[in-house]
Amino acid sequence: MMFTASESVLIALLMGLVGSLFVIRELRRVLAYDQGNETMQAIAKAIQEGSTAFLSREYRVIAIFVAIVATVIASFLHWQTALCFVVGAIASASAGYLGMYVAVRANVRTAAAASRSLHEGLRVAFGSGSIMGMAVVSFSLIGMTVLFLIFNGNPNQLTYITGFGFGASSIALFARVGGGIYTKAADVGADLVGKVEQGIPEDDPRNPAVIADNVGDNVGDVAGMGADLFESYTGSIIAAATLGAALGAKSPAFIGLPFLVAAVGVIASLFGIYMVTGRKLKSAKNTKDAKAPSLDELLKVLRRSVWGASVLILALSLFVIYYSGVNYNYGLVILVGLVAGNAIAYVTEYYTTYSEKPTQGIAYATQTGAATTIIQGLAVGMMSTVFPVLIVATAILLSIWLGHKADGTMAAGLYAVALAGVGMLSTLGVTLATDAYGPVADNAGGIAEMSHLPSEVRLRTDALDSLGNTTAATGKGFAIGSAVLTALALLAAYVTAAEIDNLNILGPTVLPGLLIGAMMPYLFSALTMLAVGKAAHEIVVEVRRQFREIPGLMDGTGKPDYATCVGISTESALREMILPGALAVIVPIVVGHVLGKEALAGMLVGTMSSGFLLAVMMANAGGAWDNAKKWIETGQYGGKGSASHKAAVVGDTVGDPFKDTSGPSLNILIKLMTIVSLVFATSFGSGWLNF
Repeated sequence: MMFTASESVLIALLMGLVGSLFVIRELRRVLAYDQGNETMQAIAKAIQEGSTAFLSREYRVIAIFVAIVATVIASFLHWQTALCFVVGAIASASAGYLGMYVAVRANVRTAAAASRSLHEGLRVAFGSGSIMGMAVVSFSLIGMTVLFLIFNGNPNQLTYITGFGFGASSIALFARVGGGIYTKAADVGADLVGKVEQGIPEDDPRNPAVIADNVGDNVGDVAGMGADLFESYTGSIIAAATLGAALGAKSPAFIGLPFLVAAVGVIASLFGIYMVTGRKLKSAKNTKDAKAPSLDELLKVLRRSVWGASVLILALSLFVIYYSGVNYNYGLVILVGLVAGNAIAYVTEYYTTYSEKPTQGIAYATQTGAATTIIQGLAVGMMSTVFPVLIVATAILLSIWLGHKADGTMAAGLYAVALAGVGMLSTLGVTLATDAYGPVADNAGGIAEMSHLPSEVRLRTDALDSLGNTTAATGKGFAIGSAVLTALALLAAYVTAAEIDNLNILGPTVLPGLLIGAMMPYLFSALTMLAVGKAAHEIVVEVRRQFREIPGLMDGTGKPDYATCVGISTESALREMILPGALAVIVPIVVGHVLGKEALAGMLVGTMSSGFLLAVMMANAGGAWDNAKKWIETGQYGGKGSASHKAAVVGDTVGDPFKDTSGPSLNILIKLMTIVSLVFATSFGSGWLNF
């Protein structure tokens, strides 16, 4: 039995519809939970209004960009590619909006559920995350498969579907950059004035920026992360199918195989989601027991679900490969991708959780002030790049070797790299669920604090929040690793589409292109960090004004003006996201036309290399600074309010734009530049310099 490409795509479409049915069912289940008392509902409503207002305005700006780019693509390339571009943008935006819609409604329900038991709080928060995870997978599969079938599954028309990936990338860039600027401007502003200057705790309702901070958690870490991984998931499948078309003469199964792996990944993800119950957790059964479980115990619950899904997807993939009639080595390639993804997540967890030495070393450094805290954090971030690079490099080498061993060509090796990326992302439904759960738990803790719920409730939400911080850090590591494999696969597809037979690194344009590419992540990071700095300055000025001018604000008798801070963050994020976004699209097109297609290939290699390292360093340094502060808050080195704690707050504040704005945005940069190059590949020649 051998599946044709069209049959494989139909199976993927069916599983996308199954995933969508799960999303509808889970949405109803989560929204059926109790919303708590009136105070909790009022706070939640403010967060909902702020989140919806930001995303609606952001999407209006993006719609203009999408319309302009679609017109350009239709005019200079093909109307079919333009259509796919628009569909990709709509699919990604829809998944992001749905994920955020449920997240800002699940937060108050999680806080209310945590007042009954830890188990119930975990189920609500994780249920919200699973909606985001399965929406991303389902919407991506439905969009790609429908377009594939519209174009009759013709391998020569696969180039049109690259437009779908370009559309997804465009949404991802603006969602990540805009959301990242918003969330960190509010967070930094709230921390600098609230914690450092006024000495009030986090999520204190007296802080005028506290609602903007909670809104930012959703627009950055739910909508932003969802769009990021939607892009990776889509890009990996498109790259594998495009490269598979080159091997189609040997077997038509090569085109359909990535769709089949993604399809059985839906089954594995649903299995993993249902493994999260939390029933064995301490305090889950006795609602009066205030004892919170350890972070390690909570992590085991989510690890079990991800690892269980990974084992199942491997078994199902081997079954699919056997019946597809392709070499069994491609099954080993999927294993390579799964192991690499889990290994990167484990390494990230090691460097960022406060139960391990790297983060504890940063906490120790706080005893001698903010400067040593920053130095130690930067060193940890730099050191943390070693193993992710070795893991990804090993995965690439093994994939190429297995592919070459299977079919004896370099084309098969590159196809295997793309398939490893599909394998890594095949369990995205549950992997993203563990990540999107974090902001919901964080918001729930804030609502519990602002609503003055009993201490045992706050203890449970703190336990869920600590778990969310760790899963957020590991999620960022996973997103970075998958971005590199996706970008490499897209680069291979670009080289094939541009008909580059031999790329000589000493060629007159390749090395300059490589250097320009290596510079791009630094320029991009500088622009996003400056944007956070500008926006945070405006927030700080406003929060200081309110503390100075509103009578009774510090003693709790005055009411802060939350809406003004939300408005400032929104305006700043929308204004500052334009330039970085435009650069990511324009620079590859300019380099391709001016220096030529070989120079552009060199530039993409440079961007991928330096972007990978910088993204890992920033994400892990930021996560380690954050958790070093949290470890001190458990009572280490003087606890809250001590000199060590103040130094840790400075480190955490510096790390905020590292881990939540600039670092994650680099994932988008390396993928977007590559897919823009792939979409326009046929329009590039030897360049204006004509070397």
